[in-house]
Amino acid sequence: MDNNNTIAGWVLAGGIAALGFSILSGKYFHADKYERPETMGYVIEGVESADGGAEEMPMSMMLAKADIAAGEAVFKKCVACHTVDQGGANGIGPNLYNTLGNAHGHVAGFAYSDALTSIDGNWNFDNMNAWLISPRKYAPGTKMTFAGLSKPEDRANVIAYMNSKGSNLPYPEPPAEEEAVDAGAPAEAEAAAAAEQVAEESVAADEAAAEE
Repeated sequence: MDNNNTIAGWVLAGGIAALGFSILSGKYFHADKYERPETMGYVIEGVESADGGAEEMPMSMMLAKADIAAGEAVFKKCVACHTVDQGGANGIGPNLYNTLGNAHGHVAGFAYSDALTSIDGNWNFDNMNAWLISPRKYAPGTKMTFAGLSKPEDRANVIAYMNSKGSNLPYPEPPAEEEAVDAGAPAEAEAAAAAEQVAEESVAADEAAAEE
């Protein structure tokens, strides 16, 4: 009888230890579950760009060389939730035909989040770019869980493609080339002056050596 009690005690102790280990490991591996949006909701492929880094080229310059066909390919990341053709149905997200130039939350009958509909103004190239970088940062509290597009050229291409779908807004004028040239002129002038000074000093040194 004592042996049976001893065995039962060890079995019970082992079960308690196993349960405790399971609980602890579960807390360890899932501790950040609610800190990571990508573990919740319907997430589409995309990478949210990090803050910082080199300053991006203005969207007006990106659009000047945007590729609509390439934008259509990028838009395939969106088709799980959106249609973009005229008369297309709403899905998890609204139909995106004729979005640029219209108000935030303009599609009748679609249940937008207050976070988006409360934003004043219409969709344009710049704020669409900001939205595609990170919807959660552009409209905190939005229902959209898309992580964002990290590459500026991808965003420019998909914006150009969306613009071709019913909006057809004229692209903003990129900065004139001479402005870019003028911006670099001071540095180039300083470099040229320094090179000229070095050359003059070298000639003077040679002349002094010849006189000796």
